[in-house]
Amino acid sequence: MKFPTTALASVLRKGEVRRDLQALLPYGALLGAVIALYSVLFQVIMVQVEGQSHSWITAVYWTLVTMTTLGFGDVVFTTDTGRLFTIFVLGTGVVLLLVVLPFTFIRFFYAPWLEAQVRLRAPRRVPASVRGHVIISRHDEIASVLIERLRPEGIPYYVIEPDATAAAHLLNQGVAVVTGELDSRTTYDGLQVKQARLLLANREDTTNTNITLTVREVSRDVPIVGVVEHEDSTDILELSGCSHVLPLKVRLGEYLANRVSAGLGTTDVIGTFEGLQIAEFSARDTPLAGLTVRETRLRERTGLNVVGVWLRGRLRPAFPHSPIAVESILVVAGTPAQLTALDTLLETTPHSEAPVIVIGGGAVGSAATRALKRKGVLVHVLDRDPRTPERLQDVADRVFVGDANDREALREAGLEEAPSVLLTTNDDAVNVYLAVYCRRLKPDLRIVSRITHDRNLEAIHRAGADFVLSYSSLGAEAVMSLLEGHELVILGEGVDLFSVRLPPSLENKTLAETGIGSRTGLSVVAVRQDGLLVTNLRATMQMEAGSQLIMLGNVQQRRAFDDAFGSHP
Repeated sequence: MKFPTTALASVLRKGEVRRDLQALLPYGALLGAVIALYSVLFQVIMVQVEGQSHSWITAVYWTLVTMTTLGFGDVVFTTDTGRLFTIFVLGTGVVLLLVVLPFTFIRFFYAPWLEAQVRLRAPRRVPASVRGHVIISRHDEIASVLIERLRPEGIPYYVIEPDATAAAHLLNQGVAVVTGELDSRTTYDGLQVKQARLLLANREDTTNTNITLTVREVSRDVPIVGVVEHEDSTDILELSGCSHVLPLKVRLGEYLANRVSAGLGTTDVIGTFEGLQIAEFSARDTPLAGLTVRETRLRERTGLNVVGVWLRGRLRPAFPHSPIAVESILVVAGTPAQLTALDTLLETTPHSEAPVIVIGGGAVGSAATRALKRKGVLVHVLDRDPRTPERLQDVADRVFVGDANDREALREAGLEEAPSVLLTTNDDAVNVYLAVYCRRLKPDLRIVSRITHDRNLEAIHRAGADFVLSYSSLGAEAVMSLLEGHELVILGEGVDLFSVRLPPSLENKTLAETGIGSRTGLSVVAVRQDGLLVTNLRATMQMEAGSQLIMLGNVQQRRAFDDAFGSHP
């Protein structure tokens, strides 16, 4: 238990507070001088005007009683001169004692004491019994999304915050936090790092290096995942002891490039789960556009399962009657051989020679451009920075310097012929604006965009973006894939791959009878039964006790699944 004296001692130990207390000395001296002056004037007026004689104690007493507005009335003036003096003393007292003094007390005494109380609330250790937890070195956008993913999985976590006041505020927001210095072994001992499941170093590259070196002094075995701002820092973090290094801006550019429909007539593999490959392809310019999922007969022709359909930024479960629009992106799951069969089926699709336009030539845009060139795609980059052509001259086919909100600049970059545009600026407002602008200029354009803050997801979808991915979501999903031991699968903003034990309420029902897709919106990708991963799913397949469901969806749909069917005990 923290007593007030403990908090006060903590306050007084701080040099800044001691300096504040020293600043009170001039105020105290002024107040003492005013009281002394008024006591002297009291004696002068009483003797020379009122004809009364009082002691100096009475003079000080009258001054304090009047300045504090108590006004006992036992010592008073009877002349106008004395009463005018009383009014003046009263006004001075209101200012100095009723206005300045409370403010001074709150500013220099109460507020520091209260702040110390808040700081003392932040824990410095976790219980010794804690095991299998995730340690996060900073509460940022990545951490916020990661925490939302860890909670449904029941994985404990702790955020490190060096500032005790900031740590207390995070604690008030419901975040599990521990305060301590990032470069201190004591901090990681208190966090039981030897028993942790993973440590995420998501601060600046230099700080992440320091964190890694410090943690390795405490534990040689705990997995450390480092996020790098600059790709050149990858080797340094690996040498420092990081188990995994995530150059997220490069990854973000590559994943965005995979979502650009360039008319190549092939599928893009976006992830693998225990040999099951998950891929997607555009229905545009294919014979599948305008059909339903049943009418495509993809299962009979290739063995693949259509597990979802993207339309205007929304992933919907693929029911037999689900229509496939021209703008649809189909998500399929199957083996490499089955995907090869699908590519063969799509080979009749005419290949487009029009360029893909990348707006923004920063780290993400550069990575996306390189990824597209590796696929053999013609790429035009549009950026306002006049140095961009020099940086990307060996990467992009053409680089244009100009403002993307200028119609002439877009036309010159090739918007009228382009099948897709990729928005990679780090300003969400600019990306939302450009999505609206490009959609109006070319309604059939495929728009792929990045965002920085998840709160702007709905806005950019309303603006017309077909696919959106954020830096924070990518980071959180990359960490979750390492925790769960499978390859990173990035389907879209907020869409995750879940492995869920079959609830008792669904045992011995067929897949159709479960109603998982219609009731929750989740798409069942595969089912693990009797140690085997079944990917060729049929509506009549019976769900056996002890099975595991591999599903695609967002966190809200996962919660809806638990609410509808309960969780496995």
